[in-house]
Amino acid sequence: MPAMRVFALSYLALPILFALTASAPHAAPADEPNPVEKQNQGNSSGTLSSKQQLDNLFMALRRQRDPDQASLIADQINAQFADSGSATINLLMQWVDKAIQDKRNAAAMDYLDQVISLKPDYVEGWNRRATLNFAIGDYRKSMEDINQVLRIEPRHFGALAGMAAMLTERGNDALALKAWQRFLEVYPANRSAQEEADKLSEKIAGSRT
Repeated sequence: MPAMRVFALSYLALPILFALTASAPHAAPADEPNPVEKQNQGNSSGTLSSKQQLDNLFMALRRQRDPDQASLIADQINAQFADSGSATINLLMQWVDKAIQDKRNAAAMDYLDQVISLKPDYVEGWNRRATLNFAIGDYRKSMEDINQVLRIEPRHFGALAGMAAMLTERGNDALALKAWQRFLEVYPANRSAQEEADKLSEKIAGSRT
């Protein structure tokens, strides 16, 4: 599997699906407030809503230039995406994971269809189904699901990475570069994305000479 594809799918895919190692969400160091706390110290308005927390995390991710610190923020964002706020949906997503582990893709797809039907604004349901469609080789459906992810959450860097991977495999380098550029607008400290964007830029420039 090409290095770019491995990198991109590490954001889009389930680790158990593609045998990729994905880090679990990290806690901030004990003496270091998390990005939301940093930006809201002294806030007397009470607990932030999930949307406010997510907005603050994305703001922190965009401003962060240290790759390691940015990765911690990205993990927190992914944890926010994963929690549907519904016990039923979260249980179905656990069944999805188990079905994929057991190589029962049809059952996993059925569970994901139920998730999306029950909670169509749950971004991770669409993202997970995009991953599964990619795994079984249905790139058209995978791209359709990615487009739904980005309709709900345009800052979803995992979906942008998956989009870039598929566009590259199809030879659409110019569009793949635009996807990586969109990714870097959200997550500028990601070195792998920077490298992929640079390689595509050089490739496109070379093809014009």
